[in-house]
Amino acid sequence: MPGFELFGEEERREVMEVLETGVLMRYGFDGARKGRWKARELEAMLSERLGTSHAHVCSSGTTAVFSALCCCGVGADDEVIVPAFTFVADLEAILFAGAVPVFGEIDDTLTLSVEGIEAAITPRTKAVLLVHMCGSMARVDAIRDLCDRRGLILIEDAAQAMGATYKGQALGSFGKAGCFSFDYVKTITCAEAGAVVTSDSALFDKVQAFTDHGHDHVGSDRGAETHPILGMNFRISELHAAVGIAQMRKLDRILAVQRENKRILKEAIADLPGVTMRNVPDPQGDSATFLSFFLPDEATARAAGRELPKAGVDGTFYWYDNNWHYIRKWDHIKQMATPQRLHISLAQNAPLFTRPDLPVSDGWMSRMLSLQIKIGWSPSDLEPRASRLRETLQRLLGA
Repeated sequence: MPGFELFGEEERREVMEVLETGVLMRYGFDGARKGRWKARELEAMLSERLGTSHAHVCSSGTTAVFSALCCCGVGADDEVIVPAFTFVADLEAILFAGAVPVFGEIDDTLTLSVEGIEAAITPRTKAVLLVHMCGSMARVDAIRDLCDRRGLILIEDAAQAMGATYKGQALGSFGKAGCFSFDYVKTITCAEAGAVVTSDSALFDKVQAFTDHGHDHVGSDRGAETHPILGMNFRISELHAAVGIAQMRKLDRILAVQRENKRILKEAIADLPGVTMRNVPDPQGDSATFLSFFLPDEATARAAGRELPKAGVDGTFYWYDNNWHYIRKWDHIKQMATPQRLHISLAQNAPLFTRPDLPVSDGWMSRMLSLQIKIGWSPSDLEPRASRLRETLQRLLGA
């Protein structure tokens, strides 16, 4: 991770095919584009890879989540259960959809737990936004069963878990909709793009219209299309889709390298007293974008977060203090610092963001570190990195 480490002739060739036609928009201009439909081609590749009936690519992972929420009918006063360990875009999407985010506790998978979801359900709960953080998965089958039992819509955010599976099934394909990000630092990249995948044909029709001002995309005359719903402009360009096509062809290679690099680093520290690995419910399905582990207490984790980069182990994340991935530093959300008044300001069930009470999540997050797994490392890079990692943790743990 990320895919830009493997940029090469394949991406240039796909982009040049678009530039040769001069048609950069994904819709229309049928004759001029010479049969080249890069967005459609990328969608077909995603659908086949993920095992869903439909895939729709859009401008970003954020717009994918927002579109999935809206097209699943999530709106004013509906509550959406979401983890506090996620990217801030999930909160933005829920809030701007008019809904109310309700935090559920995570467990040692670093994702929502069944117990955390159960405790957060109220009569207003409409959906669960399950985020597969750091490349690995939640206990997906148990959470899906819970949602089915309680009549809740399950939407997956698999932005950091492209290519990951659970019991052989692709993450993102378990819920009513699955969302992906292909921004510049994801497993595969289009520079900026996202996707909504689903096997619900009615939902797909809404999503592909919603992301293009409500166009129904029936026929070959864009000007004659009708607008069954209101929508936004979240279109992807053919240039971005072209890059994604080349990256998709490299996905298996990326995953194989990530998994091997993670294995080497994990083996270097797994036997250290005081180190506990993140619970990965299906290790074979891990996309291996990060190696995440717990240390005995917050003080040791903080010290490791400081010392590992000094020792040359870059790409070390102490998420508990991260500006964008854990609620403790989301001051702009706590203060509702928006350019306009949001619907949540009128909601009777609005949470008090200024003092979130998440003792279980804090307990896990305060002791956890993640190491980014890069695909550009050579064996000569990995061996000393693994040694420095082990030596630094040994010193801090007194092992």
